[in-house]
Amino acid sequence: MSAPRPWRPAPEGGLLLAVRATPRGGRDRIEGIVTDAEGRPALAVRVSVPAEGGKANAAVLRLLARALGLPKSAVRLEAGETARSKRLRLDGDAKSLVERLEAALPAG
Repeated sequence: MSAPRPWRPAPEGGLLLAVRATPRGGRDRIEGIVTDAEGRPALAVRVSVPAEGGKANAAVLRLLARALGLPKSAVRLEAGETARSKRLRLDGDAKSLVERLEAALPAG
């Protein structure tokens, strides 16, 4: 059985993605999948910019768009604007998005 994944199909198409963001994290990167205290999975990402004025949110969206080969407009913040835990919406074919997310995860 595979480990739980932090994404699920969105009712309107595309995917909803749970993200755990770390601002001022050195360099921009996807770190892998983490689990919170309640056992919910999230995609852990680090961005180099501070959380001031929405800079970290914008950096998270840019990082994921670039890593998944999506236009910036296809990655949107749905919830968690001021929290480390966020929910994003990814527009596109759900199967293709899952394949891209799996490929973007660090090996190991």
